[in-house]
Amino acid sequence: MLTVISDTHGTDGHRLEGETLAAVREADRVVHAGDFTTEVVLDAVESEAAALTAVYGNNDTRAVRGRLTDVATLSWAELTVLVAHGHEHTETALGMLARQEDADVVVVGHSHRPEIAELDGRLLVNPGSYADPRRYEPAHAELDVEDGRLSVRLRSPEGTIISSVTRKR
Repeated sequence: MLTVISDTHGTDGHRLEGETLAAVREADRVVHAGDFTTEVVLDAVESEAAALTAVYGNNDTRAVRGRLTDVATLSWAELTVLVAHGHEHTETALGMLARQEDADVVVVGHSHRPEIAELDGRLLVNPGSYADPRRYEPAHAELDVEDGRLSVRLRSPEGTIISSVTRKR
């Protein structure tokens, strides 16, 4: 399983709890789409994950930015996953970057709005914010591949499935 989180906006810890914490601990890899805010939070998230791929966001300190990149690409379950916080990318620019990287899945954060959508024929996943949802529901995303099908679930920290999509890889 790939667990996707974003927009922690913390100062002194990972703020993970409930099913979100369980999903981070159970995942083969965790993706964080930016806005840890401090290095303490980055370290705390990293300590809970078996493996972490992360990018920085617009609210991250200079120290966090020094440790992370603005865009990351990873291979997972024979899929290419592109990760960007999203604050520096219009939908057009993000679509062009996804084509350039030949991404199957595009992960963004920034808006705090959990969403599964299409972007130029690719799956777009915004996990929202599990810790600082603002006007939206707190959430994280879980991705699984089974029998040649990719399943994406947006789930609340209490475990409720908010939205899900299953499609051929």
